[in-house]
Order: sequence, then structure tokens, then C-alpha cells
Amino acid sequence: MSNSSRDQILSVIRANIPQGRVEHPQIPTFRRTDTNLKATFERHLEKAGAAAHDIGTRAEAQAKLTSLHPAAQVICSAVPEIPGTRRTETIRDPHELADVDVGVVRAQFGVAESGAVWLTEEDLVVNSLGFLSQHLVVLLDPKEIVADMHEAYARVRLDQTAYGCFMMGPSATGDVEATLVHGAQGARSLNVFFISERDGAGT
Repeated sequence: MSNSSRDQILSVIRANIPQGRVEHPQIPTFRRTDTNLKATFERHLEKAGAAAHDIGTRAEAQAKLTSLHPAAQVICSAVPEIPGTRRTETIRDPHELADVDVGVVRAQFGVAESGAVWLTEEDLVVNSLGFLSQHLVVLLDPKEIVADMHEAYARVRLDQTAYGCFMMGPSATGDVEATLVHGAQGARSLNVFFISERDGAGT
């Protein structure tokens, strides 16, 4: 590009620089026809290799966890509904979670269009619980499901937490032969228990 062409382009850019303050563009509200957010969430969750279960009480939650992982010896829980064999509140070093068979956490909300759940360090207590656990059980209030990522980001409060992530299904990776492998870099399975905090207070 010659200097004359460059100068011409820069001159046009300078002449069209907006004057004064320019507001950020507004993101519109996208109307969705899908009203059964729970069913949509379950469908996309299953596509990601995970599963959902309707749970009524703490006793049912414990029974379902036992049936899903009968051989689990170390169950590290960050929720009151399932006590587990180890509490995240007692962990002082993330390396202590290296032997966890099942990690149990509660997600703040789920996203119907992807089957993802939002977890922060307040939910995990120890961030590595979500990645060192062989299997994950995520409690989710079915009323806390948003339609899409637009609504999800409206709920995310990164100014109130040092860490947060969207998690969708168990860990998965695909090689050049398009072979999908679960659990290569994280949890080998993920199960969502639909249980509200109110219901979880029961026995």
C-alpha cells in the first residue's frame, strides 16, 4: 500500500470518528417460543453425555447417588442435602481432592439451550472439586433454568466472585479420528438432580 493510499484511508477514518460520547449498543431481548425450559435443558444435557433426575427429598437424593455410584468410597459434598463422607469446608489443600470418587455441588442456575450449569467458587468451595472428582452430581432447582446464554449472562455476577464457569456434561475430548472420549481431563460422568433448596430440607 502506498503512502498516499494509507493517508487517504486514515483521513477518511479521522473524518468519521464520532464526536462526543458513544453509548454501547443495546442487546435486545430475544423472544423464544420454547416455554418448557426444564424439558429443553434435559434434552441438551443428555446430548452432552449427562443425565437428569427428578428428586423430591434428601433421602431420595442420597438413594439416587448410591444407586448411580455404588462403589464410591469418597464422596465430597459442598451441599447440605447430601452429607457425603468428606466436606469441602474441611479441605485446606486442593490436592486433598485427588481421591474423590463423587463430588456434589449445587448450581446457581441452568441454561436450557445448552444444558449447561453455572458454578462459582462459592458453590464449589474448592474449585478443583469440579475437575478432580471422578464423577459429579449437581443439584439444580428446576425453577432456576434460563432460556439461553443472553439470559444467563444477565445473571452472572463476576464482580461478586473470583471464579465462575459454565459446565456442560462430563469432560469430553475428540481426537483427529473423531473418537469422543469422556473423562480425559475431568469428571467421567455428570448427573443433575432436580431438587429445590426447599424440597431438599425434607427427609
